[in-house]
Amino acid sequence: MNWFITPSSVGINDFPAYLVGVILTILFPGPNSLYVLAIASVKGWRAGAWASVGIFIGDAILMIGIALGAATLLNSSPSTFKILRMLGAAYLAWMGYGFIRSGLARWYGTQVLVSGDGRSHYLNTLHPAIAALTLSLTNPKAIFFFVSFFAQFIQPEYAHPVHTFLYLALVLQIVSMTYLISLICAGQFFLGFFNRHPHYAAALWFLVGSLLIGFAGKLLLY
Repeated sequence: MNWFITPSSVGINDFPAYLVGVILTILFPGPNSLYVLAIASVKGWRAGAWASVGIFIGDAILMIGIALGAATLLNSSPSTFKILRMLGAAYLAWMGYGFIRSGLARWYGTQVLVSGDGRSHYLNTLHPAIAALTLSLTNPKAIFFFVSFFAQFIQPEYAHPVHTFLYLALVLQIVSMTYLISLICAGQFFLGFFNRHPHYAAALWFLVGSLLIGFAGKLLLY
């Protein structure tokens, strides 16, 4: 169990710098964290928890894919990467449009939403875990980010780099889930406020939808 106590024993360079880098990276707003905060604000902590599970699984799949050579495959096949990038951008834009549409419904039709008519609410069309999982998996840039970021902290002479990678991945997932839990708590706090002030909720949905569409455009420009 010594490798749990001393990261250097599994080939990690400058673990404190890695931890700071992970925290700063996760704190930077992205589509995953925006979705968890928004869904927890409109549906409560259970929906936020399911969304967090979807993101956790999605990130785990991406990191396992890296270990199996997904980054090499995407580098050697530009057409595959382009297709994945376009799919990811389309999904982000579609989700952003859904948030904006829900914001308009809240702004102009609050009575319908308060009455609980799920058919008028875009966010009820997908299970939060499925939506978040798809959101995570349709971002091919994340694969290259994990590769480039992790590589800075792996000792090249270490005999078992897979162990190092798994250690770094585990730390990232722990920090990520801690942050998502804090977003769920924030969303639960805002839930009652947004129920009382639907116009503020509409403004949040406009903002989240616009940011998601912006992320889609950024993904296409990569």
